[in-house]
Amino acid sequence: MHMSPVRDDFRRSQLAIAALFFLLGFQYATWVSRIPALKARLDLGEAQIGLLLMTCGVGAAVSFPLVAVLMRRFGSRLLSVLSALALGVVLVALSVVPDYPLTLLVLFCDGVAVGCLNVAMNAQGAALEARYARTTMSRLHATFSAGSLLAALLASGVTAFTGTLAVHFGVAAALLAVLVVAARPGLLTDDAPAAAQDGPDQEQPDQEQASAAKKDRRRFALPAAATLWMGLAMVFGTVTEGAMNDWSALYLKDVVNAGAGLAPLGIAVVSVMMVLARIFADGWRTRFGDGRIVRTGSLLAGAGLALALLVGGVVPTLIGFACVGLGVAAVTPCVYVAAARQGSDALSLVAAMGTTGLLAGPAVIGFIADATSLVWGMAAVAVSAAVVSLCATRIGWPAPEPHPEPLDGRLAPDAG
Repeated sequence: MHMSPVRDDFRRSQLAIAALFFLLGFQYATWVSRIPALKARLDLGEAQIGLLLMTCGVGAAVSFPLVAVLMRRFGSRLLSVLSALALGVVLVALSVVPDYPLTLLVLFCDGVAVGCLNVAMNAQGAALEARYARTTMSRLHATFSAGSLLAALLASGVTAFTGTLAVHFGVAAALLAVLVVAARPGLLTDDAPAAAQDGPDQEQPDQEQASAAKKDRRRFALPAAATLWMGLAMVFGTVTEGAMNDWSALYLKDVVNAGAGLAPLGIAVVSVMMVLARIFADGWRTRFGDGRIVRTGSLLAGAGLALALLVGGVVPTLIGFACVGLGVAAVTPCVYVAAARQGSDALSLVAAMGTTGLLAGPAVIGFIADATSLVWGMAAVAVSAAVVSLCATRIGWPAPEPHPEPLDGRLAPDAG
């Protein structure tokens, strides 16, 4: 039995956009996995490595104005391709860069390219959901983790044969290029500007309105209140996610007194639960709606972690960490979809705010822990998750689609 052409088109675009998410996770994990080699080749200290990581993040965080302009000029399809290719060039440059200052410059450019691809690929994912009236963003975000995993396996395999960065990063860059070429035909074409859609018989007032709309797209406008609430939800959501990755192992070791073999399970539990939740979250979004998923999930994350901090012990702590992974998994996919509905400028701002939270969150938790204790630092993470739920009450979420895909396998009518 053949699938309908509409269903074929959806699967084709879904795979193409998933390749972009996979590519971003693969590229990031590729160079991060070789930080020890970069450190040895450039003779760097710990503080210099920290600055390298921060420089990449700063590039992504400050890319908002550029990304907004590029999205309006090129659209998400072309920007996805260009930024993905740029990430491959970054890997090649990192393998041959001769000194530390140039390495900082390369990683700043990497951060800008990451910011561009992050916005463009999420715009593609949101457009896919809108065009075919199906939820898929959570699965797309899950492929980012798959890319990171494959990059780690490739790094392990390559270093078993050679420690040369040029070989490893060259192979990785070639794989990125293949992914881009394979994905490009399936990416969604951006909607044509209003002026381009006007026919020759349009009245003059319509042409004037199109001209005014074009000027509006060029002019910067202050973000709407709804966009700011989305940005805050993204900030506190990424603070929660990033802090768990950075501090969970230390909390298990220093506070819960878990053994050396158990301490890394904190990160593993959070990561596994996030991947599993993102695989199934699109079905939950369809049934319950994005707003309820974000509100309930973030409350689960905050309450589960708070109870774990109060009870103590290895098992309750791991259960609390699992609640965080489960609860925050769908936050960023849902907020990205909501932001994309407001336009490319809103999506760019929300993405930049999310990057800022991911960067600043672990550091802020560290400051709190240093001034008080790590228990209070993790309590701040629980509060952060609860704040996401509060922000979610102020966001206009799309209504859930009860039955987007009938039981006979046909696709629901096009939402566009």
